[in-house]
Amino acid sequence: MAFSRDPLDELVVPDGTEAQERDLVTDGDILVGSRSTVEFGVRGRNVLAGEAAEFGGAIEADGDCRLDMWCDVVENVLVGQDAYIGERVHIGGRLKVAGDLDIGDDVEIEEGFEANGWIVIRNPMPTIVFLFVYLKHLLLIGEEDTAQRLIDELVDDEDGEPDAEPLVIPRNATVGDDAWRVSTPATIGDDCRLHGNVRAETVDVGADCNVFGSLRARGDVTVGEGTRIHGDATTRDGDVVIEPDARILGDVSCDDLEIGPDAEIDGTIRADGEITMGTTERERE
Repeated sequence: MAFSRDPLDELVVPDGTEAQERDLVTDGDILVGSRSTVEFGVRGRNVLAGEAAEFGGAIEADGDCRLDMWCDVVENVLVGQDAYIGERVHIGGRLKVAGDLDIGDDVEIEEGFEANGWIVIRNPMPTIVFLFVYLKHLLLIGEEDTAQRLIDELVDDEDGEPDAEPLVIPRNATVGDDAWRVSTPATIGDDCRLHGNVRAETVDVGADCNVFGSLRARGDVTVGEGTRIHGDATTRDGDVVIEPDARILGDVSCDDLEIGPDAEIDGTIRADGEITMGTTERERE
C-alpha cells in the first residue's frame, strides 16, 4: 500500500468489502478520519478512528481498537486484542476487551466494560494521530522511502505476506445507506457490494461490483468490468469510462464517454464530447 501525500486523502474501499444490513464488513484494517460519520457498524481486523469520529452501530475488531478523543459509538465495542480509548469518548453499549485496556478521562460507557488484561486509566496517546503526523513529516522532508517502509511494516504479516488492504475513510466524510460523501477521490476495489450514492472528486469502481446507488463526481468516473451500478453515473467536468460487460441501470452524463464491449446503459446518455465504442484497458498501479 503506497501513500503519495496524506494517508487520509482518498476514500479506499478494498476488494470484497460489503455493506450488510447494519455493518460495513472488510477483511483488513479500518481507518476513519477525524470528524467523519459512519452510519454503519464496522467489522474488521484493527479499527482506528480519529478525533470526533461517529459510528452509528457497533465496532467489532479482531485485533486492536483505537478511538481518539470525542469519538461516539452508538452500540457495543468488542475488541479481540487491546483497546485504546481517548478522553471523552462515548460508547452507547458495552465495551469488551480480550486484552489490555488503556482508557482516558471522562469516558462514558453506558453498559459498563470488562477487560481480561491490564486496565490503565489515563489519557492514552492518540495513536492514529501520532502515526499520520509522523508519516506526513517524513513525506514533507522527502523521506518517502522511509515512510513507505513504515507502512509496509504496519500492513504486512509476520511471514512477510501482505495483509488485506485497509478500508480508509477520509476526514469529514459521511458514509451510510443513503450516500457516501467525501471531498476526495474515491477508489472502490473488486467484488464489493455497497449501498448508497457515491459522491466524490473522482470515482473509480473495480470489477464485478454491485453498487446500489448512483456515482457522481467532479472529475472522471470509471466503472470496472462486470460491475453493476443501480443508478446514474454523472460527472460535472470529467469523462466516463464503462468497461466491458459493465451495466449502468440509470443515466450517464459526462464530457467524453468510452463504452467497452457488451457494456450496457439503460438510461439516457448525455455526452458533450465524443462517444467511443470499443475495448478499454483498466490502468492499475
